[in-house]
Amino acid sequence: MSAGQRTLVGSSIPPLRLTFFMWLVFVIEGAFFLNLGVFGIYPRTMFGLIGIVTAPVLHGDLLHLVSNTIPLMFLGVVLFFYYNKIATAVFLRCYFVTNILVWIFARPSLHIGASGLVYGLASFLIFYGFFKRDLRSLIISVIVTMLYGGIFYGVLPSNPMVSWESHLFGAAVGLWTAVSLRKKKA
Repeated sequence: MSAGQRTLVGSSIPPLRLTFFMWLVFVIEGAFFLNLGVFGIYPRTMFGLIGIVTAPVLHGDLLHLVSNTIPLMFLGVVLFFYYNKIATAVFLRCYFVTNILVWIFARPSLHIGASGLVYGLASFLIFYGFFKRDLRSLIISVIVTMLYGGIFYGVLPSNPMVSWESHLFGAAVGLWTAVSLRKKKA
């Protein structure tokens, strides 16, 4: 799909699919009084492996869900609109590699939520512009930095109820992805 054929609506479909599942799981949990959070990432356990796939659709409460939904939609649409040729690779790396790293290295605690993915997408969009060095990518980097640059404070441990490891590994995966894909046509 060329840049002229891309639309914001079409670019919103991939992140919208994920946010739909996030909200669907949240509604099902509430409607049936379930706690599906047990299917999050529990590091270095066989059962915790399922969380590599499921953790980003699981959220502890409404505030947690909303605080992941808004940036996920914004960053996802920006990614798929401006970098359509590499967007799927970026999205999948930030989703799966982040969660694999959390499973391998994080503290033994239950890790849920899409914030690792959000940090990965934000990190990618911020650093990609600096590595790519074209005007459009630099403008996107500056805008994302102004809107979401403060999230990098979340990579430091501050609240034992927050998976700072997901934030840290998401940011690292986003940076690694920006470096590794900088020469690809976006």
